[in-house]
Amino acid sequence: MNKKAAGLLAVMMAVSVFATACNGNNDSNSNANAGAKTENSGSQADDNASIQFPLKEKTTLKVVARRAPLAPSDYNEMTMAKKLEEMSNVHIDWNTIVETDYNEKKNLLIASGDLPEMFFGAGFTDTELMKYGKDGTIIPLNDLIDKHMPNLKALFDKRPDIKAEVTAPDGNIYSLPAGEELGTGQEEIGANPDFLYINEDWLKKLGLSMPTTLQEYHDVLVAFKTKDPNGNGKADEIPLSFVNAFWTGDIGYLFGAFGVPDKTYQPANNAYAEHLNVDNGKVSYAAIQDGYKDAVREIAKWVGEGLVDQESFTQEYTQYYAKGKTEQETLGSFLWWDHTDVVGPERDKHYPIVPPFKDMVVKWNNGSALSRGGSVITKEAKNPALVAAWLDLIYKPETTAEVRWGPVGEWFEKSADGKLVQKSDISNPGEFRQKVSLGGGGVFTGEDFEKIAPPEARAQQRLDDIKNIFVPQMQKEKYPNIFFTEEELKTIDKLKPEIQTYTNSMRAKFMLKGVSDSEWSDYLASLKNMGLDDLMKVYQDGYDRYLAALK
Repeated sequence: MNKKAAGLLAVMMAVSVFATACNGNNDSNSNANAGAKTENSGSQADDNASIQFPLKEKTTLKVVARRAPLAPSDYNEMTMAKKLEEMSNVHIDWNTIVETDYNEKKNLLIASGDLPEMFFGAGFTDTELMKYGKDGTIIPLNDLIDKHMPNLKALFDKRPDIKAEVTAPDGNIYSLPAGEELGTGQEEIGANPDFLYINEDWLKKLGLSMPTTLQEYHDVLVAFKTKDPNGNGKADEIPLSFVNAFWTGDIGYLFGAFGVPDKTYQPANNAYAEHLNVDNGKVSYAAIQDGYKDAVREIAKWVGEGLVDQESFTQEYTQYYAKGKTEQETLGSFLWWDHTDVVGPERDKHYPIVPPFKDMVVKWNNGSALSRGGSVITKEAKNPALVAAWLDLIYKPETTAEVRWGPVGEWFEKSADGKLVQKSDISNPGEFRQKVSLGGGGVFTGEDFEKIAPPEARAQQRLDDIKNIFVPQMQKEKYPNIFFTEEELKTIDKLKPEIQTYTNSMRAKFMLKGVSDSEWSDYLASLKNMGLDDLMKVYQDGYDRYLAALK
């Protein structure tokens, strides 16, 4: 898997910007009885003992965490890490790994046996959860949740669907839930992660209208390239840029103009659902459809005309951000979650959304807003009960928000009615969030947004845009976040890596160089020989089982 794909979960930190805060030592754990022994005492806590924070004696936990590119390498420099330590009197020895290197280094740590006591915001795949749960590398959390995680247990009691989401087919819970739940169904904030933005100033300067068809959009891109809209006398305009095969900002959104929207790598909780569409209960592989073939041929034509930034096929999203912030404005249109991330607050107002083209099918993103990609506890934990209790601090909604977005005073302030709102002086929320958030812990539900922290303006605007602009042309079905059986996972792991790598490499090749009918036939034959039919049967069986469970 390429490095871009490994970075999904943290980019999602730029995905939505909301609110909430922490109530210090008044966490529900403070009502528990004292008496748990700590790591420093040299013995493990009794499973029946409760843990009272802050501990009387400071103890240390060894933790590995995925780190966003703009976050400090030492999490203990961050206000929220200090706040959690003050709450608990637990010092965390953080080993943070930048997200683009995380999967590789995580696997090396496990292979070498150099395990932390906990992977925070672990992002393990379902296969890893089953494998490492079975061999004892990570431990089941069911009893720990019942005895030492009252905040999470209360969430499970209120929302059994979230508990079901993280429960493996063998009945065990190996990882904790994580995520932000804002909106529902097609109107969920991540239903379509790819907004197409365009430079409206350039449209006005060139006397052009907002494009309403793919052909009109193509003609606008030609004008951006050839008519010097930034007026500097140089051919430095970038008509279209994107981040290929990333979960947001991918060109696959435009494939919907050919009736076959393409969904690439999804966040870790749903890493199995690439290129999958669902129509009338039938699961299909987008990358073998005629509309997909027509789409890659069209993009290849644009590449040949110089309308597409060729770095789109290799750039990381951090490089992408810089393209919209050059001193001389050069970016004509782009795909991303939010325009401010790419062009900054000074320019975002003149980069409006391009509404879906006529007859375009808008993707409904696969998976779920909530994931089982949260923390795991390893066999090296000297006091698993203490680790679980510390993690449970984060499942108090106020604390969840501070962990996931940033602390009060940096990200949040309290409104007159006591709710928590994003501070008004944050100019670029997506980037700032990476600097002040610990990332992948806790669950913030739709109810939490209503009662504790209403969505900040940017998030609410996105919800309105999803509902009003995209839902009318959005797919009616999507592939859910299915926890496959062990046998199904074996089939997926045997077949999918080669199929996925081949699909994505040929996708890029076809968009760069085009594809003849004979090349397309060879491509389809290769996928069949790799076992695509068997892989699709697993996906269909899983979906059928999911539908049956709803009845």
